[in-house]
Amino acid sequence: MLIKILKILLAVVVVAFIGIQFVRIDKTNPAINPNETLESAVAVPPEVSAILQRSCNDCHSHNTVYPWYSNIAPMSWMLKSHIDDGRKDLNFSIFNTYADNRKSKKIEKICDEVQSREMPLPSYLWIHRDAVMSDADIKTLCDWTKAVGEKQ
Repeated sequence: MLIKILKILLAVVVVAFIGIQFVRIDKTNPAINPNETLESAVAVPPEVSAILQRSCNDCHSHNTVYPWYSNIAPMSWMLKSHIDDGRKDLNFSIFNTYADNRKSKKIEKICDEVQSREMPLPSYLWIHRDAVMSDADIKTLCDWTKAVGEKQ
């Protein structure tokens, strides 16, 4: 009797898993207006740009590269939620549309977030090992944010 219940339960789980695969996320990256980007607002040295591209852009820009697991629900739903939240909090693709005081706060917050290792998200780093920031990367970003802050 118990084995029969377990088989039915397993069948329900498998059918449900297959069924949720038909609920797809939108993986369309919005168009980028070059006049609205971070680079149009502040000078971004190549070494800083490389760090941001490697460790931040997937969730904080319209340059998201969707990995293989973005095709598997429910992981895809969690991923899309992280991207939406990241873009809502800080979006390098529309950075120059922010008010000046918001720009200053966001630039300052970059250093705080990476120093505390809150960003990139630890769950993102499980699979994206190349996004892990070294102490030198963090220093580079923080030196840049301080320099930008002094100019504003």
